[in-house]
Amino acid sequence: MITTYAVLSEGLEKHFGTVHALRGLDLAVAQGTVCGLLGPNGAGKTTAVRLLTTLLRPDGGSARVAGHDLVRDPAAVRRRIGVTGQYASVDGDLTGRQNLRLFARLHRVRGPAGRTDELLERFGLTEAAGRKASTYSGGMRRRLDLAASLIRRPDVLFLDEPTTGLDPSSRNHIWQAVRELKADGTTVLLTTQYLEEADQLADDIALMDRGRVAHTGSPADLKALIGSYAEAVVADGDALSVAAGVLDQLTGSRPVFDRERNAVGVVTTDPTLTLPRLVRELDAAGVPLLDASLRPPTLDDVFLRLTGEPGNSKELAA
Repeated sequence: MITTYAVLSEGLEKHFGTVHALRGLDLAVAQGTVCGLLGPNGAGKTTAVRLLTTLLRPDGGSARVAGHDLVRDPAAVRRRIGVTGQYASVDGDLTGRQNLRLFARLHRVRGPAGRTDELLERFGLTEAAGRKASTYSGGMRRRLDLAASLIRRPDVLFLDEPTTGLDPSSRNHIWQAVRELKADGTTVLLTTQYLEEADQLADDIALMDRGRVAHTGSPADLKALIGSYAEAVVADGDALSVAAGVLDQLTGSRPVFDRERNAVGVVTTDPTLTLPRLVRELDAAGVPLLDASLRPPTLDDVFLRLTGEPGNSKELAA
């Protein structure tokens, strides 16, 4: 079976003075899939999106988006893509309906009124369509922004941290919209700081580090790279360092603290480590144990292990 790629880059480079933001980006996003672009701060994610959406010109390498060369035919690329950035781009002085009709006219969409009403209904904004966007909640503005990026029915949609700062309900609205877009055949390239979001939505993940794609694969493939996650929850914070020492001795991995829960854990590929053994060793060290677990890793664990950076709610042991 021949795979058709909606986004395909080879050796993309970009530097700003002496700073090399991208050091040979190789990325392949299959048509009709959701690809999560993850990485620590400074990994080059935003620069990659700005290049692939023609906002920046690469200093080296090549790329094709929606079948068009990024450098030789940027206008054709722009006609085939939609972009939703980290911050809503809608006009607060216009109503929701006026915003979408403005985008429709700018893009010369046929039947702008019908397309506007269709998107307002799709994103649950019909009742608020006559209100100024400045009166919308953060979640509503993000939904309106996403609707605006879909006004032309793009082949490829770039979402740059679309749910940052949203409450769980608003985030779920965006997630459902992404799933529906994929079902309609739209290719989505998603950058996000929420690893749960990538786990929920992405068919494949490209994990960036220092301007390159360091690892690629499905969420399950990446989790399989690092083994299991062993965790101990203790009765008080004073016991955390003792539990961390036990985990370090058992696995040779660097412990990660979750101080809000009085928990400490490690990723491990040791097949001989079992839950009974973990409990026995903690008990022998006098750790006041409340709970212990040995489970498959999350994407937070993958992120920590493969990039050396902590996840959202965790910190490395000193």
